[in-house]
Amino acid sequence: MKIGIDVMGGDFAPSATISGAILAHKELSKDIRIVLIGDKEQIVEELAKHNADSSNFDMVHTTEVVGMGDHPTKVFSHKPNSSIAVGFQLLKEGKIDAFASNGNTGAMLVGSMFSVKVVSGVIRPCITSLLPKENGGVGLILDVGSNADCKPDVLYQFAVLGSLFSEHVYGVKNPKVGLLNIGEEPEKGNLVSQAAHALMKDSKDFNFIGNIEGRDVFSENVDVIVCDGFTGNIVLKQAEAFYSMIKRRGLSDDYFDRFNYENYGGTPVLGINSTVMIGHGISNDIAVKNIILLSKEIVEAKLAEKITQVFK
Repeated sequence: MKIGIDVMGGDFAPSATISGAILAHKELSKDIRIVLIGDKEQIVEELAKHNADSSNFDMVHTTEVVGMGDHPTKVFSHKPNSSIAVGFQLLKEGKIDAFASNGNTGAMLVGSMFSVKVVSGVIRPCITSLLPKENGGVGLILDVGSNADCKPDVLYQFAVLGSLFSEHVYGVKNPKVGLLNIGEEPEKGNLVSQAAHALMKDSKDFNFIGNIEGRDVFSENVDVIVCDGFTGNIVLKQAEAFYSMIKRRGLSDDYFDRFNYENYGGTPVLGINSTVMIGHGISNDIAVKNIILLSKEIVEAKLAEKITQVFK
């Protein structure tokens, strides 16, 4: 297995990405190679700072960098030798099994859709986030930003994608799916939510438990929370803000410490024909390590293949 990491992506690149790759290498078996994609001179320099053996990694040299302000749809034509563009080319050609970046999220989504392509039958790919539960488990919420507006059939597919992710990567048997709404009754919510509920209520594709409210987000009673990307992003950012507020107050709690984004690294783009991972722009070395480790778990679970089989 080969996992590609965009060395130049993120606010603290390439230092944080190289440090994270070194940490991940220590936890991976010898048959898994990390492919460092970026400026080779900077890669070698950073590896030397950590006294890391460069032979432990594969390197692919690139000469251009995609900034956070670059227009996502123009990246691949204007910067074809950037670490993101080259990473997607390697993924498309099967030279790497997964590609992760903490760089321009829009460019990563564009590359996912137009390079490795969307799974046939999937209307819109999406991204998800983990929500810690008090019993030690994790829930999923999707979408969290890539689709601000969704139609009912798109929300239905999010439920399918989230169930597959929860089951095959996190080992949750028959995941419980809830539709995020302003009330539990089927007639509550806006027209999209009402129509989505009508589609989902008799589904044989997933275990639908009905509408859930905001107070249920961290509950053990639901494993996969479905919503549009606008709503999901607000929920996610609110959780991040709450965690930051707790840390600023000098409070420490085992449960709330699990809200730290570093623990999870990033999220896969669900509904495409390969494994693409998107990380937080502020990712440090721990977050980079964890996005690489999660990439490995998703490849081993053959998640993309399982999604393709379901949507045939």
